Amino acid sequence: MSTVLASSPPVAAAVEPLPAQRARGYWASVWLRFRRDPVAVGAAVVVLLLVALALIGPWIAPADAYQSSMLKRLKPIGTAGLPLGSDELGRDMLSRLIVGARLSLFIGITPVLCAFVLGTVIGLVAGYAGGLTNTLIMRTIDVFYAFPSVLLAIALSGTLGAGVVNSLISLTIVFIPQIARVAESVTTQVRNRDYVEAARASGASPFTIVRVHVLGNVLGPIFVYATSLIAVSMILASGLSFLGLGVKPPEPEWGLMLNTLRTAIYVQPWVAALPGVMIFITSISFNILSDGLRSAMDNKG
Repeated sequence: MSTVLASSPPVAAAVEPLPAQRARGYWASVWLRFRRDPVAVGAAVVVLLLVALALIGPWIAPADAYQSSMLKRLKPIGTAGLPLGSDELGRDMLSRLIVGARLSLFIGITPVLCAFVLGTVIGLVAGYAGGLTNTLIMRTIDVFYAFPSVLLAIALSGTLGAGVVNSLISLTIVFIPQIARVAESVTTQVRNRDYVEAARASGASPFTIVRVHVLGNVLGPIFVYATSLIAVSMILASGLSFLGLGVKPPEPEWGLMLNTLRTAIYVQPWVAALPGVMIFITSISFNILSDGLRSAMDNKG
């Protein structure tokens, strides 16, 4: 019996230690959850293709987007040399849609980016300061909620005048209150967390606390919400151009193209609907992408 016990290996030596595994970070987990959503991935691919089209569109357009020909006006889809037909001035619709992606996306995304920066700053200040400062800022923000976004954008553009710059200013003003409200809400929730109280007790300045401890925890929800506003911005920008308050002719912008083709809807309805189809595809892609990001960033999902 003693011989058997002596020859048997120790229990501790028989158990091999497991290799150490590195914990997955937050953003790696977000990316993993996002990849598991095929609809969101498809929308992201469409958005990337549209961005690439906006960047290289003028170089890959098959024809001059500004060259008109009265002999080729309102040609149907599938015409030789005009795969998507021509507009009311005989310009190639495919080329104008490709080149117009740059201006349409620029007008749709830039106001949201500007409002994201300004609205986040306003919301951080109001949410972290609290008290009278919060009341003054947020009650001023609430004034803008008395007007629907469409009417406010039209009123501001009508006051400032038509043009790309004025459209950008108008849409930025429209989106700042919405982003500021979200930023103030999430900042108010974070400012009373234990790690913020510990930083405050250690003597850190308010600017340091906001920059190090608050900003990183509130940017995610604000960014996701701002992404959902891009679709709204695209529609509002196209609406302003359709009403003559945005881009001026002969620039190829999808909303302006809808305006100029509205008289041809009874002659070539499919050609006239093409800019609207592009606006729809872009808007729905950004909406789906925003929903996918929101689901991926939800720790409970």
